[in-house]
Amino acid sequence: MKFDPIKCNDNPQDGLVCSKKGMVATTNPYASQAGIEVMKSGGNAFDAAVAAAAALVVVEPTGCGLGSDAFAILHTEGSIFGLNGSGYSPRNLTSEHLHRLGLEEVPRFGPLPVMVPGAVASWKAILDRFGNLTLREVLQPAIELAQEGHIVQPVISGSWEKSLELQRKMGSEEYFLHWFNAFSLDGRAPGPGELWKNKDLAKTFRMIADSEGEDFYRGKLAERMVSFLRSAGGVMTMGDLAEFSPQWVQPLSVSYRGYDIWELPPNGQGITALLALSILENITEDSRDPVEIIHRSIEAMKLGFEDGIPLVGDPKFCKDNWSELLGSEYGRLRSADIGDLSRTSGSSLPSRGGTVYLAAADGEGNMISFIQSNYRGFGSGLVVPGTGISLNNRGFDFSMDNKSANFLQGRKRPYNTIIPAFMTKGGKAVGPFGLMGGYMQPQGHIQLLVNILEREMDPQGALDEPRWQWNGSMGISVERDFSEDIRKALGKRGHRIVESQDTSFFGRGQIIIRDQEGFLYGATEKRADSLISTW
Repeated sequence: MKFDPIKCNDNPQDGLVCSKKGMVATTNPYASQAGIEVMKSGGNAFDAAVAAAAALVVVEPTGCGLGSDAFAILHTEGSIFGLNGSGYSPRNLTSEHLHRLGLEEVPRFGPLPVMVPGAVASWKAILDRFGNLTLREVLQPAIELAQEGHIVQPVISGSWEKSLELQRKMGSEEYFLHWFNAFSLDGRAPGPGELWKNKDLAKTFRMIADSEGEDFYRGKLAERMVSFLRSAGGVMTMGDLAEFSPQWVQPLSVSYRGYDIWELPPNGQGITALLALSILENITEDSRDPVEIIHRSIEAMKLGFEDGIPLVGDPKFCKDNWSELLGSEYGRLRSADIGDLSRTSGSSLPSRGGTVYLAAADGEGNMISFIQSNYRGFGSGLVVPGTGISLNNRGFDFSMDNKSANFLQGRKRPYNTIIPAFMTKGGKAVGPFGLMGGYMQPQGHIQLLVNILEREMDPQGALDEPRWQWNGSMGISVERDFSEDIRKALGKRGHRIVESQDTSFFGRGQIIIRDQEGFLYGATEKRADSLISTW
């Protein structure tokens, strides 16, 4: 049966979770339950999302922490809002400073790639503008999880082990060793089914809750972060933290198969997904052939990256040079560049990062698409001693090319891979969706939308469908259960297909859809320890 996102109640699908009052979808059962618990205590979807995001800091530290960035798209009372909670670079972190240190690029680990953390300020901004509850009330489930402990889930345990092995290779500097005190059990990662507590993190959460977030940016926690980073060779100052604030922004959209698809403007990479969708929308020849559909999607994504990546930078430092590309003329012109064979692209992609994505909705019509990340797993490899604060390494993506929109400068937000997304139709909310995984994220957005709106899959089927990932040039990685027939057919078109054994390479997603009757339908990721909690 063809799936219609706005008529879910007319064509119920196996595997979809349904609710009326509220729904929270995350990659961890504890986080989803934390969100619903807060909703039942008087919170709305936005309170629930922040509660789930805070809980994920505790139960999925392999992808996020208190040192993370965050982005969100919110829909309420018929209006859509965007929040850019990505942190900027310290004022004194410049290309000149790195050259004086003898460096040709921002290091991947250590103090220099650490940007001002934006997640905590983003939580507060969401609650202040749209929440029903206080930050103290919303953080209570995370505090309890950190203090009393939780059972480590299987997928996260595997990611934790990989992170530990990576941490061991970072170096012998003392500032890297604090990670083992905070996130290992006598030098090993916690196993699946093992109880994990983080009392330092619980204490830090209490300090954030008691100060309504102030302590993290202007109080003792801020002082400890700055002191630690500077002792390790960083340049963060108290002013860098105190003067930071998230930015409310207007989301961007394109039309695709009768729906409006929303992403945030740069410095996030959502523009690349919108460009690819605009191209696909302008391909006039209809096709039901999955090989043709996947081929077109891959080629459109290549073009989206090729044209979009050079545009992604902090808007405060570069003019808006992307809006005109979202018009139909761009999509029409670029669609002509997609032929029957794979095209070599001028773009290449770095490796993936670590992130958490969640979606939440309530019975009042509020919905939110939320994402936060330390970037590369635990991030920079640095943990502020005695606090449980793992710090991001988002600055690793800065360019040292002074002609790039993403050129390293002080107080500048770098290119950011994490992108929440949202779907509307006729001005009405359909729902939030997203998929984590570095440069896989826009590719995952394209595949989910194509699967639902073109291949006529229901949301759970769209998430479960084996994925591909373009790796640069003509290389395509596919999952183990990707159709052998489709692999061979794509190979004949010039795509160089390689099977990947690592399911985390293909991202982890969530979707919530509100139908025309107001019922909520959710789908969650089979590649993670996912759970949808309902009310």
